[in-house]
Amino acid sequence: MRAPGASALLAAVLTFLVVLLAAGAPADAADEPIGSIKTVRGSASVLRGGEAIPARTGLKLLAGDTLETGTDGALGLILRDDSLLSLGPSSRVAVERFLFAPAEGQLGLTARVLRGTLTYLSGIIGRLAPEATTFVTPVATIGVRGTHFAVQVEE
Repeated sequence: MRAPGASALLAAVLTFLVVLLAAGAPADAADEPIGSIKTVRGSASVLRGGEAIPARTGLKLLAGDTLETGTDGALGLILRDDSLLSLGPSSRVAVERFLFAPAEGQLGLTARVLRGTLTYLSGIIGRLAPEATTFVTPVATIGVRGTHFAVQVEE
């Protein structure tokens, strides 16, 4: 036989545990910002899910975003691991993968440079796991072994 009020207490404890477990569940990585736009010059946009979003300072970036600048455009980005990327005019770069969970040993950055110019200054991922940082171009794959590079891809 249970003491009076035991059922209510048990229900409250179970509800608390369910809420606690749900709050501790990891967020969908696709919806977690990987960084943001720090500077915009001229025309530039972020292509996300088939939609072109005008680039603006402070816009949060997601893995899977494609960054595009016009003939007069340029973008400056900072990623969550403190990596810095700069895109010059007429550039198109897709950030295909970004993993930054150092405590779990999950680190990685893969970007595809489709056209234009890009400079990169590595952040924490490039220092802790340089082999997990890759930039793919139409003719070569750049593996990061240093901290800084620039690349130009012709159309």
